[in-house]
Amino acid sequence: MSDYSNNKYKYRISRSYPKAGRDRRHPRSMTVLATGLIGALIGGFLSAGVVISVYTNKVQTKPTLPVVLGQQIPKARTVDYTASSDYPVVDIANSVGPAVVTIANFQSANNQGLGFGFGFDDSGDDSGNNLVEIGSGSGFIIDANNGYIVTNNHVIDGAQKLSVGLADGENFDAKVVGADPRTDLAVIKISNASNLTAVVLGDSSKLQVGEPVVAIGNPGGEEFAGSVTAGVVSATNRILNLQGESSFNLIQTDAAINPGNSGGPLVDYLGQVIGINSAKFQETGFEGMGFAIPITDAIPTIQQLIQNGYASHAGLNVQIAGQYTKEYAAQNGLPAGAYIAKVVAGGPADQAGLKQGDIITQVNDKTISNSAELTHELFKYSVGDKVKLTYYRNGSSQDVTVTLVEIKG
Repeated sequence: MSDYSNNKYKYRISRSYPKAGRDRRHPRSMTVLATGLIGALIGGFLSAGVVISVYTNKVQTKPTLPVVLGQQIPKARTVDYTASSDYPVVDIANSVGPAVVTIANFQSANNQGLGFGFGFDDSGDDSGNNLVEIGSGSGFIIDANNGYIVTNNHVIDGAQKLSVGLADGENFDAKVVGADPRTDLAVIKISNASNLTAVVLGDSSKLQVGEPVVAIGNPGGEEFAGSVTAGVVSATNRILNLQGESSFNLIQTDAAINPGNSGGPLVDYLGQVIGINSAKFQETGFEGMGFAIPITDAIPTIQQLIQNGYASHAGLNVQIAGQYTKEYAAQNGLPAGAYIAKVVAGGPADQAGLKQGDIITQVNDKTISNSAELTHELFKYSVGDKVKLTYYRNGSSQDVTVTLVEIKG
């Protein structure tokens, strides 16, 4: 399970604890993320500057829900509360539960530092039996005919083998169709499975605070597979400084989300998936603060992953220092914003005259206070869009227009 911290709070990705007994953390090295800053780790740098070409808040044509590969996913089920019980959650569990899967991530024992004392072959051959399950998460079937499953990127990240467990106990090997760390979304596929059940996708843009919701997933893996928790939409439009999640206005819920729930569905009382459970707030004294990616905002990326195997992003081609916080800025007499640690030569930011050390404070007059907000704001724009950046340099603020370029995930 991976920990992420901003300068004040700790968030935890809700994947299960690594089976090999090792806490797998994301690298803290400086990385150029061609599509936009993906959150920040304390003590590390993340690149910012690119963002997927579709998002809420920007006037544009939204895809008809639900759409994958240009075809409408059959809405095979709706929840009929009068047909089975007096309890909506029971009906939701019966209806949606069969479409929720367990995803096990297997990687080389040698890569996990388990090559000695465990009876593994230390030859370096990862094709044999020296793969160990390092973690597991959840997912849900969106296309029963083709075996497509949606999950989080951090659930399948680095996998050399993926195993999918269905609700009926069957297990299948899966392959990655496409994955995108910039939005923490992934699509995988299982073959030769019959009689699959797909979810019905809803419209998360219509969610209201206080609306009841249900989370279904596999906290801890297969041992607690199919766990159902209920709660409400605690808030909408939350922004977290987490890799991938920082691109979205997240749904906050008090429905229990635990390690292993990542990638599982958040479902409304119509039995429709309105979110992808992705993270939880973990700080002593806090309870019931889970977060989900809104399904309406995720659909364009899911479509790209299925159609192209990657997601297209628009960006600046700059690298942003995650260490640059409001506190640091205030202590040094500098404005809050996104600090440019590196400008990629020949990129749009370079062509516009931006330099290392500049601090981006606004995008089209929208105030930027940190790296996550830059990622979040850029996510609203498409490849080819021109944006006005306000940046601070040598004691004064300046404006520059930058044309966003396409970066393939």
